[in-house]
This record gives sequence, structure tokens and C-alpha cells, in this order.
Amino acid sequence: MKRLLLIFLALLLGGSLYAQQITNASYQTVAHISKDGTIQDASYRTIGHIRSDGTVQDASYRTIGHLRSDGTVQNASYSTIGHIRDDGTVMDSSYRTIGHIRDDGTVMDASYRTIGHAKGIPLYWTALYFFFSD
Repeated sequence: MKRLLLIFLALLLGGSLYAQQITNASYQTVAHISKDGTIQDASYRTIGHIRSDGTVQDASYRTIGHLRSDGTVQNASYSTIGHIRDDGTVMDSSYRTIGHIRDDGTVMDASYRTIGHAKGIPLYWTALYFFFSD
């Protein structure tokens, strides 16, 4: 089971002037997200990017996925790999629940065990963790 929120946890932060911190369940920082969509690991190495159109990119700006306005998540080849509902439920391509994001930024697995925190990060961007993290 994935334990850390390493990449693609809420990748677009329009309002903050500073990087937001992403933490694991023990509140240890595992990533930083800046307002321009740059994602860095805990050591401030760039590990990804998000464009305003929902394109998810790796550190070298190669497209690895897409987030559609209806909550559909696609891989680089535009195949649907998941869905994100407005209530915070994260589902795979077969609509099986694989996680949950609470309004307070708590990130949980399918069994409602806390696996991380992304306070102040939009739900849809946080949910990308389930599809694009290692």
C-alpha cells in the first residue's frame, strides 16, 4: 500500500505565494507544491509539474497524464485510469474506491486509514496522488 504522498498531490495552487507542504501520516514533509505548479520532493528536487489545462508532467516536462474537468483521470495515451468525485471519493477505471480525500485535506486509503495530509490543497489535485505516485 502506498504510504507517502510523494508526487502529484494537489498540483495547482493559485492563491499562495509560497510552496505548500505535503506530509505523510506522521506529518513528515514529503513534498512541496509551488503556485506555478512545480512539485518538489522533501529535498527540493523537482519531480513534476501540472499545467493549468490539467496536463500532468514529470520533472522533464514529459506528459504522463491528464485531469479532465469532469474528474476523469487519463494516462499519457488518454486512456481512462480513474475518476474523482466531488465528495472526495477516488475510484479506479472500474469505479472501485481506492481512496478518499476529506475537506480538511486528510488523505485516506480505501479503508479510511490516514496516509497523508494536504491541507489547503484542492481536492482534485490531491487525488492525483492515487494515479501518479510511485
